[in-house]
Amino acid sequence: MRIISIIIALLFAANAVAADGLGYLIQLKNNRSLENFKVEMGRSGVQLNDLKINNWVKLDISEEEANGLASRDDVALVEKNITFKIMTNFEVTEPALRAQLQKLAEQEALTDILTPREDNPEIPLAGNGGSGDDPLYSSQWGMNDNKTKSAWSQSGTKGSENVIVAVLDTGVDYTHEDLVDNMWRNPGEMGLDENGNQKATNGIDDDNNGFVDDVVGWDFVTNDSKPYDLSVSGIQVLFGGNPGHGTHCAGNVAARGGNGKGIAGVANVQIMAMRFLSEKGEGTLEGAVQSIKYAVDNGAQILSNSWGSEGDGGAEESQALRDAIQYSLDKGTLFVAAAGNGRQGAGYDNDSDSKPAYPASYPFDNIVSVAALDNTDNLGAFSNWGRRTVHLGAPGVSVFSTVPNNVYQDTVIDIPGLITATWDGTSMAAPHVSGAAALYLSKYPNADYREMKDALLNSVTAIPAMNGKSVSNGKLNVLNLMAQ
Repeated sequence: MRIISIIIALLFAANAVAADGLGYLIQLKNNRSLENFKVEMGRSGVQLNDLKINNWVKLDISEEEANGLASRDDVALVEKNITFKIMTNFEVTEPALRAQLQKLAEQEALTDILTPREDNPEIPLAGNGGSGDDPLYSSQWGMNDNKTKSAWSQSGTKGSENVIVAVLDTGVDYTHEDLVDNMWRNPGEMGLDENGNQKATNGIDDDNNGFVDDVVGWDFVTNDSKPYDLSVSGIQVLFGGNPGHGTHCAGNVAARGGNGKGIAGVANVQIMAMRFLSEKGEGTLEGAVQSIKYAVDNGAQILSNSWGSEGDGGAEESQALRDAIQYSLDKGTLFVAAAGNGRQGAGYDNDSDSKPAYPASYPFDNIVSVAALDNTDNLGAFSNWGRRTVHLGAPGVSVFSTVPNNVYQDTVIDIPGLITATWDGTSMAAPHVSGAAALYLSKYPNADYREMKDALLNSVTAIPAMNGKSVSNGKLNVLNLMAQ
């Protein structure tokens, strides 16, 4: 039998496409125009979502109606509510192999590696504690390569509960044994039940921020307070879907170190779960903008973004997305972004390609764009690069981390003689850098995004693979970072 190795590149869509049936984003020219427009739409019965950034709203309207609005004097811009998708090159498309896998699935001859759970499990009131060495740490080649343990020892810190990293992704398994202790807990939303006992959720917007029971974050896919990383199971990954992407990213940032369980992320900091990509591996521009706005408004100092798209009439033209990132910049938030996973398994130069990856390639000062490296200091074959638009490299090939159901993986699925699919991608590299920035901020709590970014780039280890292909010419080195 032929053995096919599928690189899991769970990050970027081959294209950002028009989201037919998902409406349009409309920007009004000023605040007065916005308020009048909201009244007008309310009277006409058109559903409107105020994105609360630069007078942007989202409407469920047709293309013809959108074109009509574009000619109005009070309208500045009209954009399609484009769809972002997790990259699909882990999905089997070859007919013969697909048929063979379908037969296996129908015969139930394959043991599920990921067992899907019912969506929205209850949010635990508190973590479950634990202490001791992390038994699976030795499987994390990236943490070892970054000299993370030595960095903890040298700096005297593993992280701070005052630092919040928002993971904008497919959600997080907030019940996972190695993540629950480090989940962000909204201090204004921990209410009381009818008996006066503290309860994670009570059906009340205790902090009056417009989101009810947003204890660990928010789900902008289903618009609820439980941003759970709903994954597909086992062989279904090979027919398309999310195998736990957001939970894997969260583990690289901040799986609980020193709790005697599983692995360790780069830093013991708080993880805010922002879900705008679904179990189908797709989300909208509307959701991305809302996730950025929520995370910044609710105290995240670092945004970890393992998502994006190539150009092709999509994200590079989105003023709404640009405005959201500008908002994060204005609020002093570091925006860590995956550099992109190329096309058909081959990376390319974000500097010169006609369709560079976004948002990684936007020219905002607070963006840190991250390429993916393997354990021999070579670029992953899929990883994008760019002397001007990519800042550094980090571990992104066969990365071992958390996935839903208290599981740990570097291999998504392995069917001997047929397919091996591993956790590879700039998706995996970016969270290492997010965690490193969070560890630095734990030591230097007054550092702004400029200082965090400069510290990351000034502490790299120079390697040939990144020479001339990144701003820093090097790879992440957490020990050097914390020695500054």
